[in-house]
Amino acid sequence: MVNKSLNKYADRIVKAFLKNKTVSPLPKRFTKKISNAEKFRKLCESKINKPISGFKAAGTGIPVLKKLNEKEPFYATVYKHNVLKNKKSVKTNKFTMGIELEVCYLIKKNFFDFKSKVTKKNIKKFITHIAPCIEVVGYRQKKKGIKSLGDLCSDFGANIKFILGPKKKFTNQNVENLKTTISNKKINQVVNGNTNTVYINPMNSLRFVLRKLQIDKIRLNKDFYVFTGSSVGIVPILKKGIYKGKVDKLGTVLTKIN
Repeated sequence: MVNKSLNKYADRIVKAFLKNKTVSPLPKRFTKKISNAEKFRKLCESKINKPISGFKAAGTGIPVLKKLNEKEPFYATVYKHNVLKNKKSVKTNKFTMGIELEVCYLIKKNFFDFKSKVTKKNIKKFITHIAPCIEVVGYRQKKKGIKSLGDLCSDFGANIKFILGPKKKFTNQNVENLKTTISNKKINQVVNGNTNTVYINPMNSLRFVLRKLQIDKIRLNKDFYVFTGSSVGIVPILKKGIYKGKVDKLGTVLTKIN
């Protein structure tokens, strides 16, 4: 039986998630330890009856993991209503932390029938497409900053919106050591990155998420996306306008921040 207090806070933040509102910060007992935050996230997700587009890896920067004294990232569910087409607009608020540039994969639904342990080699047969994407990150809570990985995990992975760039058919593209850039030309804001900052590389991050889905016995009846984590860290949104992300050899993705 779920603790009444846990249920109360889960209902509160789920409502904020669905209504695109903000609520008071969660008690630290739900956020300080990643194990508690993951239980809380899973409870919240169990209360949402909306179509799922896929899953995201979060906390994939190894320096960040070390700073927060964590050994690995976590994953969270990404819902269809939060996934937008290229060049679509995103409305932000003062609790929006920033914008990220990622590599994402489209995975065949028959992955869920795969019983062997996943490796970076054997998961390639399940990938149909690859694409650059932008993630706008922020809280449903009235708080700022990151004091623990659980802060992000307990708040649905802190994902606000994902903007999908043009998809390319997967032909075993090498995503190690690709240069990345995200910019707002109007204010001359440019941040450079590299795909090798994403939990070694995006393919390794993909493997991590798929393995977690196996362990948690998650199953969908359709193809799904996996968003592998930021190649540029969390880039602050200094001013509203068009942000352009580019991943070498994969392409570009744009969003308008309102």
